[in-house]
Amino acid sequence: MDMQASNEFLAELKVLTHVHHLNLERLIRYCVEGSLFLVYEYIENGYLSQHLRGSGRDPLTWAARVQIALDAARGLEYIHEHTVPVYIHRDIKSANILIDKNFRAKVADFGLTKLTEYGSSSLHTRLVGTFGYMPPEYAQYGDVSSKIDVYAFGVVLYELISGKEAIVKINEPENESKGLVSLFEEVLGLSDPNEDPRQLVDPRLGDKFPLDSVFKVSQLAKVYT
Repeated sequence: MDMQASNEFLAELKVLTHVHHLNLERLIRYCVEGSLFLVYEYIENGYLSQHLRGSGRDPLTWAARVQIALDAARGLEYIHEHTVPVYIHRDIKSANILIDKNFRAKVADFGLTKLTEYGSSSLHTRLVGTFGYMPPEYAQYGDVSSKIDVYAFGVVLYELISGKEAIVKINEPENESKGLVSLFEEVLGLSDPNEDPRQLVDPRLGDKFPLDSVFKVSQLAKVYT
C-alpha cells in the first residue's frame, strides 16, 4: 500500500485484529516495516457485484441470494452488537461483500470503519462512503451510527432482487440517474403490493423465484432504507 494510505491501513488493521467472525473477511498476516501489507484469506468467488452484473458468470439463484443476505447481516450484527467497542463499517456495498467457494458471504474492506464508544448513538465525522448507499441524513449532516450500515444493507437487498447498481441510469440520452431506493419506492407504492416487485426482479432469474419471498425481502429493504 502507498504510504499515504497509512490512516486507512491502520484503521483496517485495528479492526481486523480485534474482530473474528465466520462472515467477516479474515486477516492472516500484516507488515508495517518499510512497506504496508495486509494478507487476507483467499476468497475464491470474488465480489457480490461481479456475480450480479459481471459477464461470464452464471446468475445467482434466488436461494443463494437470500443466503448471501443472511450471511452479510450476521457479519454486520456481530460488529454492531457483539464487540466492545462497537464498529461501524461505513462502506457496505455489493463490491465489499465477498463470496467464497461455497457461495457464502463475508463482509470485507474495513478501511473506512469508524470506531465508536460502546453505547454511543452517533458520532459526527467527515463524509466517507459510496453514493447510492448513504442515508440522506448522513449525507446531509455527517452523523455516524449503525444506521449507515443498515441503510446500505437495505440497498444491497434491492441489488440482490434486481441485479441493478445502487444508482440506475433511467434516461440514457440525457444521462439522468435515479437511486435504486427511489426506484423501488415508486414500484412498492403501486396498487398491488404483491405483484409490483416482479417488474424489478433480475431478468437473469427468469421465473425461478418465489414471489412471496421477493416481496418479503423488498419489504425488509424498505424498512431499512
